[in-house]
Amino acid sequence: MSQPALPPPSSDQLKEMPITAHLIELRAHLVRIFIAVIGLFVVLAYFARDLYQLLSLPLQAVLPANATMIATDVTTTFMSPIRLTLYVAFILAMPYILHQIWQFIAPALYKNEKKIAIPILLSSIVLFYLGIAFAYFLALPNILKFFIMFSPDNVVPMTDIDSYLSFALKLFMVFGLTFEVPVATLLLILAGVVSVESLVDKRRYIIVGCFAVSAVVTPPDGLSMLMLAIPMWLLFELGLLLGRLLQPKPVDLTAREGD
Repeated sequence: MSQPALPPPSSDQLKEMPITAHLIELRAHLVRIFIAVIGLFVVLAYFARDLYQLLSLPLQAVLPANATMIATDVTTTFMSPIRLTLYVAFILAMPYILHQIWQFIAPALYKNEKKIAIPILLSSIVLFYLGIAFAYFLALPNILKFFIMFSPDNVVPMTDIDSYLSFALKLFMVFGLTFEVPVATLLLILAGVVSVESLVDKRRYIIVGCFAVSAVVTPPDGLSMLMLAIPMWLLFELGLLLGRLLQPKPVDLTAREGD
């Protein structure tokens, strides 16, 4: 006879739980995340070829008429769409993944921290998706056009489908994480790690850092660097603005003494 399901532990219970119990709770959330990603993957596996066809549209739009994509390995035609499908499943499951992470850490937060954490959590999801959309619709087509334009006349571009997949996925991840800059900036300010004033004073160095990071993580061309560095800088300014609005006001001790 199966035992009835136990209710989830309360906040006080979680605080009193030993480290082994916390690890067991973490494992339960990780199992749910794994099941969600695999479930989405199984559903999307039937559309694996269509997903890769959708991913290859920006490249096909800029390839010369006599050029095509190629597969240099026997298994590539199968493995590349499957890899892409697993990546798409993970991206689509991101809200649920963050929800599970939130359920694990929420009992340890105070009420005022939860009020701030929920909007930050939702905005981080939206910004991550916006970063991927920016990469697919704007960055990827222009970067590919730049590379094809500088191809020698006696060379016909024929990109391997696995190489193109790795290139595109790296670009999506880089832009998705880059669009989290406002959230990261705001968290650092609210946590008291840095202040708005110190970030303003170091703005010129941060801008140079944006271009330096972009030069490292993007393909070796100026266009890719600019298309990442400029949004990164503007997103930092957005985080700075939000931090200025939400930064806790210092307590005026002299006014209290006067009262």
